[in-house]
Amino acid sequence: MNEQRQHNDPPSTLRLAILRFAFRNLPRLALLLLILLGIILAGLIDRQKARLEQEKTAGRTQAEKPVNVVLLEVQPSTIQDAINLPGVMEPWIRLELLAKVHGSIVEVLVQEGSVVQQGDVLARIEADDYIIALDSAKAAYSRAKADYERKKAMLSKKTISQADLELSETEMLTAKAAMDDAELRLSRCTITAPINGVIRRLDAKTGLLLSIADPVAEILQIDRLKAAVGIPESDVDAVRGLPEVRITIPALADLEATGKKYFFSPAPETTARLYLLELEIENRDGVILPGMFFRAHVLKKTVRDALSVPIYSVITRNDEQFVFVVREQTVHKQPVDLGILEKWRVQVTDGLRAGDMVVVEGHRDIEEGQQVNVVHVITDPAGPRL
Repeated sequence: MNEQRQHNDPPSTLRLAILRFAFRNLPRLALLLLILLGIILAGLIDRQKARLEQEKTAGRTQAEKPVNVVLLEVQPSTIQDAINLPGVMEPWIRLELLAKVHGSIVEVLVQEGSVVQQGDVLARIEADDYIIALDSAKAAYSRAKADYERKKAMLSKKTISQADLELSETEMLTAKAAMDDAELRLSRCTITAPINGVIRRLDAKTGLLLSIADPVAEILQIDRLKAAVGIPESDVDAVRGLPEVRITIPALADLEATGKKYFFSPAPETTARLYLLELEIENRDGVILPGMFFRAHVLKKTVRDALSVPIYSVITRNDEQFVFVVREQTVHKQPVDLGILEKWRVQVTDGLRAGDMVVVEGHRDIEEGQQVNVVHVITDPAGPRL
């Protein structure tokens, strides 16, 4: 038994010795491990530095290569501040024609879309009752007139009083008024066009019984039109003094016309605070139709001998606006103050002089002091580019 215990003791003693050695030397082992890790990390950092240096060198080499640019030689020109607003064509007069007498329609002489002139007959109302009424009124007037003439002769002979004559005259005038009224009613049985225009809507139908004020037709006068456009409050002051405005009608292949100012509203017409501007448009050939949309080109201001550049050549960074100008093949950043905008051109009120060379192509790839390769110089911003 004792011999067996002695036989098993050496391995246990060895393990215990190893554990004691490891525990006693743990700080040294940890320090050694840290040293190894430091050596490995230092090697990795050195390789990363070398790679970054190579990339920086390559980038510097690429940056030093001149960038191809197109320049604009700035020259004075005229620039205009204008607004482009939508509008709708309206007839000069929109007239609702109503029946003035009671009766049945016996004839309709027009149809919807018919062009009519003032005085043209549109329809007729049955007139028999009105003819009878006129004949009766004429007879009454003739009788009253004859009685007046007789009493007038009798007064000269002193056989009647002045009061009797005046009464007879009143009866004659009353009969005359009744006859005139009967003639007017009969004339209203023939419905005529009160203006030149186009029949937009025709309510009259043969056999239709009309009462007074029933609709007969709607007539539009279109030999001249109203071009109605809403003006924003911010532009009222610039627009109110304009005598005319140029318009373009897209539906008619961008037909251009000039409208004379006819009416400018003193108060906004809508909740959007738009002030109504109505322009008079001549339309004798009838090409322009009511309801067509148009664009009004309202010219607010014209600046002559202004310096301008394409709006895309202006760079905005950190609330600063600038362009790049080139002097002796070197780029320089030039701050600018801007004015009015016309399409793709913007006025430069400060920062540039006539003759300055502004980069209009390639300006997104350059920086202050960089060398550039000028491939083209233009004087017209709409000219050829890269």
